[in-house]
Amino acid sequence: MPAQRTPRPRRTPPAPPAPRELADLPYAEYLQPFDGGGRLERERTYDTVHFDGDGFHGADAGGAGFVESALTSVEFDGGRYRRARFNDVWLHTVRWVGADLAETDWTDVEAVSGALAGVEAFEARMRRVTFFNCKLDSVNLRAARLRDVSFVDCLLRDVDFGEAALEGVAFPGSVLDGVRLEKARLTRVDLRDAAGLGITAGHDSLRGAIVSPAQLLDLAPALARALGVEVRDD
Repeated sequence: MPAQRTPRPRRTPPAPPAPRELADLPYAEYLQPFDGGGRLERERTYDTVHFDGDGFHGADAGGAGFVESALTSVEFDGGRYRRARFNDVWLHTVRWVGADLAETDWTDVEAVSGALAGVEAFEARMRRVTFFNCKLDSVNLRAARLRDVSFVDCLLRDVDFGEAALEGVAFPGSVLDGVRLEKARLTRVDLRDAAGLGITAGHDSLRGAIVSPAQLLDLAPALARALGVEVRDD
């Protein structure tokens, strides 16, 4: 009589990290209120600055740097921020609408309860970035480079990762709706804990992704089409 196989224990998803509060930031006591007269400047570095409730409409701040700074309830309506740098920045309820964030650099950034809509962020570079409960709608991340980035309880709708490089990226609790992956390069991209996996293009780029058995079954028809596999029962 063959020995019975011991069933493998079910995987328990790790608890997602919790967002920090403003007071938790190591540089919180050094923050100074923004005093730029409601305007941002190109190539200027904003170091240990607290932007609170500000609204920037059509600003031109290309190449600006934000270092050890905090932004709370700030709205960016349009504007050009190409090649801006965000280093050790905390954002809470920040909205980017129709902004140009192409070629920007994000390192050690935490975004909480924010929104990006109609944003151009192609060729952006993100390292050690976490989005908590954020909404990304129609965001162009083509040819971007994301390393050690997490989307926690987020909605990603019509986000374009075409030709992007994603390494160590995870989506715990997030819904992907209409996400595009054409010619993307994935390394250790963990999709298992995503709440929804709506990928509309680029299924053949899922090499390097980690999915659950249930997700694999859902993806099977699209994967077969992408690989040119004909499935017949006759």
